[in-house]
Amino acid sequence: MKSKDKISRREVIKTVATGVAALSVNTNIYSNNEKNKKMNLLKGNINHSVCEWCYNLPLEDLVKEAKRIGLVGIDLIGAEGWDILKRHNLISTMCYGDLEGKSTRSLTNGWCDKKYHEDLIFHYKRHIKLVSDANWTNLICFSGNRRDITDKQGLENCVEGLSKILPEAEKFGVIIHMELLNSKINHKDYMCDNSNWGIELCKRLNSKNFKLLYDIYHMQVDEGDVIRTISKNHKYIGHYHTAGVPGRNEIDSSQELYYPAIMKAILKTGFKGFVAQEFIPKNKDRKGILSLEEAVKICDV
Repeated sequence: MKSKDKISRREVIKTVATGVAALSVNTNIYSNNEKNKKMNLLKGNINHSVCEWCYNLPLEDLVKEAKRIGLVGIDLIGAEGWDILKRHNLISTMCYGDLEGKSTRSLTNGWCDKKYHEDLIFHYKRHIKLVSDANWTNLICFSGNRRDITDKQGLENCVEGLSKILPEAEKFGVIIHMELLNSKINHKDYMCDNSNWGIELCKRLNSKNFKLLYDIYHMQVDEGDVIRTISKNHKYIGHYHTAGVPGRNEIDSSQELYYPAIMKAILKTGFKGFVAQEFIPKNKDRKGILSLEEAVKICDV
């Protein structure tokens, strides 16, 4: 995600004039390709988002940049930041809950270990209602670390625990997403570290309100075969994250993944959800925003 041409002042004025009227928290608005072309100079096929934690910027500033670039929302924002998003007509494209239930944001203490179930069930039931009341849809969850729990037992534990919150998710129209993370480099001992395990969990839960968050970077690190996996198993995937491999930095030509082909494969499945940039910018121009702009252009197929 390297430097790119700045949008012209005339284009900015055009974006502001049309964007305020056209943007809405309803994701269906963003399927209107012609409006997207007019507002953001993007093709409108991909619903672009970005993960807040990757940028050393106040949320208000990141939101303004996201709006200018043409993103539809921000990923991994808890209830403490939702008012800012709404003020700028952006979506919380993948939610955390509130800070009272901060334990649900733990990547290590998750659903595969029954000793965390009581706390997780209590807070996720609250968070599902919070997300629904805010008119959002997506809520993240994590398997947690193995800690010598077998994959088979961890799968059974996840089914047991998640089955107790999915009726609430179904009632309130919230989709729970478990993120696939690599255990090779970044998240040692994480259980949901391969697509086959995650897909089996989806099959056992058998709910339209439970999906996988397929992190392209993480799955390239742990298993590769990205396009075939997405094409074959897209019905179990509700959300995507990006980053360059190796390094988790820009998705430009300095890394091994060819994102235009991956995005085309995602579109071919009929995907209507969100693709969020989750790379850590090495290029610090404008605190990484130039790299974000370039990444959106690369993925805007």
